[in-house]
Amino acid sequence: MPQRTIPLSSPDISEADIAAVTAVLRTPRLSLGPRVPEFEEAVAAFVGAKYAIAVNSGTSALHLCVRALGIADGDEVITTPFSFVASANCMLFERAVPRFVDILPETYCMDPAKVEAAITTKTKAILGVDVFGYVENWSVLRAIAKKHNLALIEDSCEALGSSSGGKKAGTFGDCGTFAFYPNKQMTTGEGGMIVTDRDDIARAARMMRNQGRDPDAAWLDHQVLGYNYRLSDIHAALGVSQLKRLPEFMANRARVAGWYGKALAPLSEHLRVPEEQKGVDVSWFVYVVRLADRYTAADRDRLLTLLREWGIGCNTYFPCIHLQPFYQKLYGHTKGEFPVAESVSDHALALPFFNALTEDDVAQVASMLKESLAILAS
Repeated sequence: MPQRTIPLSSPDISEADIAAVTAVLRTPRLSLGPRVPEFEEAVAAFVGAKYAIAVNSGTSALHLCVRALGIADGDEVITTPFSFVASANCMLFERAVPRFVDILPETYCMDPAKVEAAITTKTKAILGVDVFGYVENWSVLRAIAKKHNLALIEDSCEALGSSSGGKKAGTFGDCGTFAFYPNKQMTTGEGGMIVTDRDDIARAARMMRNQGRDPDAAWLDHQVLGYNYRLSDIHAALGVSQLKRLPEFMANRARVAGWYGKALAPLSEHLRVPEEQKGVDVSWFVYVVRLADRYTAADRDRLLTLLREWGIGCNTYFPCIHLQPFYQKLYGHTKGEFPVAESVSDHALALPFFNALTEDDVAQVASMLKESLAILAS
């Protein structure tokens, strides 16, 4: 039996992080204060972008990117069906239409070879996702976008710190996004960030996040339709503190991924472990294994049940967006449209993964997974 319960994820909060937050609480400036621009400047410097605009979630960041680029009613945006649902929902907020293309079986990122065939006269943008910390083939997507005069949006909410060719994830498109939910590489509790080199996108995003108010105009002077997507100084202070530790976090997560690779090697007949991406320095977000093709989605779900009964946190990652009930109802999507994404979705399970996971914890997870597979075969 397992030695202890192991959660799926857990934030890494230090005394310095707590002190940074309490320092803000001792001031009268809990929002619209100095810590938000400090956090923005730190993120911009870290990724190498001209601008960073802090918002209250990665979903809000994606929405403002879509809106800042003028994507609206009936416009189409090409994206992946294998992601968190916000990657596509952000288009629906503006009554635009997500057009899905299938993914690569190695990195789970959108297959760039299938993108051009999905372009129509209504296509206005490509939204790629750096899934699980892997990095999209942005050079190919950029060439396609340029050829067809399309905007390029990078959902890098799962890849803060990843880099390809020395260039940081989030900076390959016209604009990119990050998220800081507690299971991410670093956290602000809730929060997100837009990064861009374009003056027009940065200005539009700053206005829209704060009820449409022009930062250079008078208080309560609202120039455009906006939202309350602001990030508080409390969250930003945590972000400043956490960002200083991000290289340490990335090293810890890479070490845990290495432990998993070794511990699960004897189970290679049953499952595939994530691999390093060639030419990419991966910032590990989650650790998702994929069962062999002979297993079914029901087998995977039974494994999840067994692991949870033994105190091992685990989950599906991801259910395909196009098969979410309201997407099926809205667009008539059916199973079989995107076979690679659907197969990965049916066979994938996320194992416990966070900075403080120990090698003994990983061994315990591997042992319970082995026992679960044996039960499944009996």
